[in-house]
Formats: sequence, C-alpha cells, structure tokens
Amino acid sequence: MDPLTTLWQSTGLFQLSLGQFAMLCIGLLLLYLAIAKKFEPLLLVPIGFGGILSNIPGVDIAVGTGILHQFYALGIETGIFPLVIFMGVGTLTDFGPLLANPKTLFLGAAAQFGIFATLLGAVALSDLGIFDFTIAEAAAIGIIGGADGPTAIYVAGQLAPHLLGAIAVAAYSYMALVPIIQPPIMRLLTSEAERKIEMSQQREVSQREKIIFPVMLLGLVALSVPSAAPLLGMFCFGNLMRESGVVERLSDTTQNALINMTTIFLGLAVGSKLQAEQFLVPETLGILVLGMFAFCIGTACGILMAKLMNLLSKNKINPLIGAAGVSAVPMAARVANKVGLEANPHNFLLMHAMGPNVAGVIGSAVAAGVLIMLAGG
Repeated sequence: MDPLTTLWQSTGLFQLSLGQFAMLCIGLLLLYLAIAKKFEPLLLVPIGFGGILSNIPGVDIAVGTGILHQFYALGIETGIFPLVIFMGVGTLTDFGPLLANPKTLFLGAAAQFGIFATLLGAVALSDLGIFDFTIAEAAAIGIIGGADGPTAIYVAGQLAPHLLGAIAVAAYSYMALVPIIQPPIMRLLTSEAERKIEMSQQREVSQREKIIFPVMLLGLVALSVPSAAPLLGMFCFGNLMRESGVVERLSDTTQNALINMTTIFLGLAVGSKLQAEQFLVPETLGILVLGMFAFCIGTACGILMAKLMNLLSKNKINPLIGAAGVSAVPMAARVANKVGLEANPHNFLLMHAMGPNVAGVIGSAVAAGVLIMLAGG
C-alpha cells in the first residue's frame, strides 16, 4: 500500500464516523453555551471538552486504560466525586433561613414530587412501547427533577451508568436554564396579589442551632433511609466544618481548592460518557424531554404547596419561594426574588427563598436514597 495512503488511513479524519462528528459538534455547543452564555460553565466546560476528547477516532481515551475512563472508574464508579462535591456544597450552605422558618421544609419536600412523577412517566412510556427504560433507568432519569447535578450524577452512576452522559447534560442544562424555565410557571400558578405578599424579617438563628442541626439531620435521615446517608452525610459533614468555627482551614480548603479540583475531574469523567454510540440513541431524547418534565413538575409542586400552606395558616408566605424547592442553589432563590421584586419593589424574598432552596438539597438527597434503595436491587 502506498505510504501516503497508509498515512491518510491512520488519521482521525479518515476514521471519523458521522456519529463522532455529531458528538464533536455537541461538545463544541456545550463549550459555547458555557463560555458565551455562561450556562453552568464550571461543569459544562470540562464536560464539553471531555466529550470532544472521547469522540476523537483512533484514540481510546475514554475506554480501557484511557485517562478519561480512569477518572470515571476512580471517581464516578466508586461515587467519590459526587460525594466530595456534596461535602463542598455543605461548606457553602447556610441552614439559617431554613431554621428560622422550618415550615419551608415542606416546600423543598413538595418540589421533589417531580422526581417520582417522572419515574412513573418513564415507566408508563416503556409500558406503551415508546421507550424501553427499566425501573433503575427510570429512577436515574427522574432524579433530574431535583435540579441537583451531583445528586443526578451519583444516582445515574449507581443505577444507570450507560445513561450518565445524557442525564448529566440534561441536569446541568436545566439548572442553567432556571431563569428561563421557572418564571412562566411561577406567573401562571400565582396571582398578582400572591406575588406581592411581603414576608416578615426572619429571626436570628443561634450558632448552637446551626451546629446541632446537621448532626441531628443526619441521624434522623440515616436511621430512616440508610441509602441516603452517603450523600447527606458528606453534605452535613461539610456544613458542620463551616459552622463549628474550629476548622476554618479545612472548611476553606473544602469549599475552594478541593471542590474545584474535584469539579474538573468530575466533568471530564462525565464527558467520557458522551461517546457517540452511547449518546446518539433515541433514549437520549426521552431523557431530555422527561428531565424537562421533572423540573417543571417540581417547580409547580413547590408553588402549589405554598398556596396550600397559606390556606391552612394565618401567617402567609409568598408562593414564589416554593419554586426554590427544586434545589439549584442559589439560582432558584434568586429567580424567586427577582419575580417577587417585579410585582412589588419592596418585596425582598431572597433569604426567605433560601429556606426551601436548602430544603430542596436535603430533599433531593433523601429522594436519591429512596430511589437507590428501591431500584438498586
């Protein structure tokens, strides 16, 4: 064979398949959304670049002994990366707004209904023959409704690793689109008068309460749903480091250097699952549609729960803060505050919305534990 022909056939251009070309374009699109549009850049930049690397033909970088596969095996197959991220999120979380108004915990809990509604929807679509999702796969898709990227990655890694790429992209894309997706739902389900409701200033939460709460929370959840203990345990441990005031160096390292390093490796590992043969399948479209459904249902349920609580209580709460129950900290709380200010320039809901926002993180971790317990067997 002619040397030039041999050289040409050994190039990536010759070996490039149509599917790989499409995935290279998708990787570039993720980079564009992250860099130009600022859509979750901390995760979409490494995920998009990892997706490009994993689709370069002739290089087994995402399988076998390839570096991206090693990142995946080390951090996602074991569950280490999402758990470390959750520990970092714990050090960045203030339970004060939730403790100041404990009833907002119900808003975070109600918003998790989107997870289970989507699980049932995925099973129903499979029964109708439209898709072919197992219970474990349906559970992994449903967790997108929690709007919590690390939780979605953790559950997908445990229940449906072959769907990890699509689930991660859907979860982080919808988190980035919170300012676009949520306001129309919020305006549709609330009246002008409800959006104008002003909430009283929150009480001051003592340091002792903030120290006791993560320990008490972990004990209650671990005894009730043991499979939720890894996620919630890391979250509570990170929060305890923050609130104890005696390990500032550890807290600072966790919420900065450690979470940043882990985010890089996590994104590249997720990108390794964006290979054409795994991503370009009909199920991916189903995941994107069901993920959007889960997110919208979760937002709506949080708002409706707030309206129900107003019917049963004299102390009214602004239903807009119910939308923050989907997690997506702190973006969902900021959106609730923004929509509230549009209706009433004196309506500052940010700190009030942080209560259900933090409750949503707790709720998504508990929901993840329930799904792993029920579908993991």
